[in-house]
Amino acid sequence: MSLFLAKLSSKEEVDGAIKGVAEKVLVLRFGRDEDSSCLQLDEILSKTAHNLSNMASIYIVDVDKVPVYTRYFDISYIPSTVFFFNGQHMKVDYGSPDHTKFVGSFKTKEDFLDLIEVIYRGAMRGKMMIKSPIDPQNIPKFDLLYHGI
Repeated sequence: MSLFLAKLSSKEEVDGAIKGVAEKVLVLRFGRDEDSSCLQLDEILSKTAHNLSNMASIYIVDVDKVPVYTRYFDISYIPSTVFFFNGQHMKVDYGSPDHTKFVGSFKTKEDFLDLIEVIYRGAMRGKMMIKSPIDPQNIPKFDLLYHGI
């Protein structure tokens, strides 16, 4: 658990953050406090939060406390990180079929800093889909499973 990052524990709090964060990238990390991958990502997020304070607001969301968003964003692997700008869901092309979220932990804090900067600059120019600046070797690979199709 990160003591330096704000937590959102209800649908209303998540809704408020999505609607209320203006002219900054909203970063929502979905996961669990006790998960080692989430703790690794939280360390990167907390170390970069101050440097990104002019560009991003970072929040922790417990998947068990906000199941509506867990289902909506199809969070089946944790941690998963979702990005918004001025209430709009930002999609990022990581070279995988899922552009709605980043799954896993970032390898380095520089990867996260670069990604936020690219999302911010693209969003300021009106783009809703951004190409990831992260080296493809640093992006975790997961197989998408579709049940009942």
